[in-house]
Amino acid sequence: MGMERVRTGIDGLDEMLYGGIPKGSTVVVMGSFGTGKTTLGLQFLNQGLAEGEKGVFITLEEDRDSILADAEAHGWDLRGKMNAKQLEIVKLEPNDAKVTIQRIKSELPEFIKKFGASRIVVDSISLLNLLFDTDHDRRANLFNLSQMIKRTGATLLMTAEVKDDNPFASRDGLVEYVADGVISLRYLELLERNELMLSMRIIKMRRTEHSRKITPYSISGKGIEVHVGSEF
Repeated sequence: MGMERVRTGIDGLDEMLYGGIPKGSTVVVMGSFGTGKTTLGLQFLNQGLAEGEKGVFITLEEDRDSILADAEAHGWDLRGKMNAKQLEIVKLEPNDAKVTIQRIKSELPEFIKKFGASRIVVDSISLLNLLFDTDHDRRANLFNLSQMIKRTGATLLMTAEVKDDNPFASRDGLVEYVADGVISLRYLELLERNELMLSMRIIKMRRTEHSRKITPYSISGKGIEVHVGSEF
């Protein structure tokens, strides 16, 4: 019996992962603004919904309507999935730290279990980390959150902002140590052609072989498309 994998719904990325993310993993998608982190999270959820799974999208940035509009722009009917109780979008208020932390500790585990979600997206973990004052608290929270979701058996995808001076490190430098997998999204400057190119790289993924190539991708009306086999 091979390891169970979760397809991301992004063909080229699934190919780079030899079939998908190992089920039950915690994966962080890191990138600067405009690299499509939220889109990747929605695409991952949409794939699960298409396969009859349930999903939860936890947002600290956008409100529910703008997330649904984002999805609709790519042809994903998440509103219909919410009405059918296959999807829940949970908005956490980063400006009310105490309430938000309390909700995560007390309500979230119970809710995920009851709801029966097998895919969870947190957008973004960087904003969640801002609710804590010290690195120690941030680390403890991250570890608890990922362990809590692991116990439900769900696969967790988190988005994270990167440091301005280092596209391979998250802003607080913590999340990549907690995660089983790290996917980096970044702009490459092609100076000779004077253009910016979006590139994806799998930095790590436990329990599976994976490509280490820097691979171009684009964001279109269909979502993220990874151009495996293309050269820059």
